Amino acid sequence: MDILISVSVTLVALALSSAAGIAVVGGLLRWVEPAGSGPGVLRGGTWIGVLERLAITGSVLAGHPEAVAVVLAVKGLGRYPELRAARAEHRAKATERFIIGTLASYIWAGLLGVLGLYALDQL
Repeated sequence: MDILISVSVTLVALALSSAAGIAVVGGLLRWVEPAGSGPGVLRGGTWIGVLERLAITGSVLAGHPEAVAVVLAVKGLGRYPELRAARAEHRAKATERFIIGTLASYIWAGLLGVLGLYALDQL
């Protein structure tokens, strides 16, 4: 029975991290986004965000928070060429969107990982 509860808590934490993270990060970006920039500035951001939140929350739940550094490195290296190639008038907006979205996503995923660990410790 304990294993079923542990798996359930883990799946709930991962689901909330990835799915609710879309609303949390998207809402924050709409709130702070500079005029003239929009979701099309960085393509695939929603899917990348879902995957990074799953990786971060999963690594925290698995007891390997150092893996967050790997996720950050992969995302930064993967996005750098796209940010660098953006036209000058869009570069600052795209970079700001990238930083705000990434930090909000990581904070949300880390929080859900810690809450998941807390819930597992209470069992």
